[in-house]
Formats: sequence, C-alpha cells, structure tokens
Amino acid sequence: MISIQNVNKSFGDLHVLSDINLEIPKSNIVALIGPSGAGKSTLIRTINALEEIDNGSVVVDGVEIHAKKTDLNKARTNIGFVFQSFNLYPFLTALENVTVAPRKVKGLGKEEAEQKGKELLTSLGLGDKFDAYPSKLSGGQQQRVAIARALAMDPQVMLFDEPTSALDPEMVKEVLDAIRKLAKSGMTMVVVTHEMGFAKEICDEIVFMADGKIVEKALPSKFFSIPDTERARNFLSKVLEH
Repeated sequence: MISIQNVNKSFGDLHVLSDINLEIPKSNIVALIGPSGAGKSTLIRTINALEEIDNGSVVVDGVEIHAKKTDLNKARTNIGFVFQSFNLYPFLTALENVTVAPRKVKGLGKEEAEQKGKELLTSLGLGDKFDAYPSKLSGGQQQRVAIARALAMDPQVMLFDEPTSALDPEMVKEVLDAIRKLAKSGMTMVVVTHEMGFAKEICDEIVFMADGKIVEKALPSKFFSIPDTERARNFLSKVLEH
C-alpha cells in the first residue's frame, strides 16, 4: 500500500531524512515515534508530497507520488491528512467544512455530500454540531471535524501528524477514541504520536526515528518491552518514566 524507498531530504545543510526505507501493507497501522527533530513529521508529509524529496521514491497504492507525471491533486484525494492544528475554515460550519471538498473536488451533489457529512460527524460524536462554527467548538471537537473532513474524500490511507499535540489534556482522549474507531475499520494509517500507550494499543508496527533515520522497527509488544537499540532504550526510559 505504501512503499518508501531510499528517501532523502535536506533543508540546506540539515539532512532531515537519511536513506529512509519503509513498507506499510494495506490495513496496517504504523506509529512514527522518536524525539523532537527526528524527522517524523517531515517523513509523513512526504507521503502526500507536502514535502518534496531530494531522491528516492514514495509509492501509495501503486502511484509514485513524487514523479513529475503524477497528478498530485488526484493522488491526494486518496490520502487523508490530519494536521497538528485543525486548519478548519473558520467561516464555514462543521458540516460545511466536511462537505466542501467532496462537492468541489469530487463533484458530489449537495444533498449527497451533506448526508455523508452528517453520517461521518455523527459517527465521531458530533451529531449535534452540524451547524456550529469552529470558534464554538472545543479543540477536541475541531480535530474530530478535521478527521471527518479527511474521511469524506474516501481515502485509502490516513495520515495523522501529532493529532493531539495542540489539545488540552482532557481533550486528547476523545480524539484518540475517534482514531481507535477508525482503526477497527481496516483503514491503512500512519500516525506520528507522542502517546506511547495509544501507539502500543492500536498499532501493528512501531517505527522509531532519531536524527533523520529509522533506528528500529518492531512489533509494539517487542519495542516497548525489549527494544534492540540503546537509542530506543534511552528514549523509552525518558518517556515512560512518569
């Protein structure tokens, strides 16, 4: 489903991704974890070409994302992306935020788009917020609207870039619960997260990054109990001590 091969990326003299190789089968859920500055967010943004790569290849569902011949707009309709910040249109209601892309990009009629949007929002616990503007929603509610907006395009892959990092602690659970529900549907997902318990619970594979490299890949049960590398053991000792 997702094949990343020999990917490198630099910002000036800073080599932020170094020879990245990663295969993610269909319906698998992968967590990208590691210290700040490891390259996690840069890597996930290369999957839908929000970040260009210097060399290598990123293939999603048979489409080489960074090839010059690729229609990026078309390819991105297959890849949902949920950002750290919610990026909702402040002048549109929750329902309008969810339906605008399917109507404008996929050509859905208003009635069909709204029916689907209402179903998605309801499934994420927002059945009473169709007409609410983002300013009237909590951070957790806004992030769930952002998830519904991404799902409205019927993507084959969902990417989450630290989806709870901008939330107050009491709002984190509702967003993680929404992602848990999505995980049960068989969606292929890549999640950059600092929520270690969540990663251990729902992910099929943990990918630990540091200094722009993939240091270790393992099943959650193994990674969180007996990681192979000293770098991973040092990281876990710091994030799991509390």
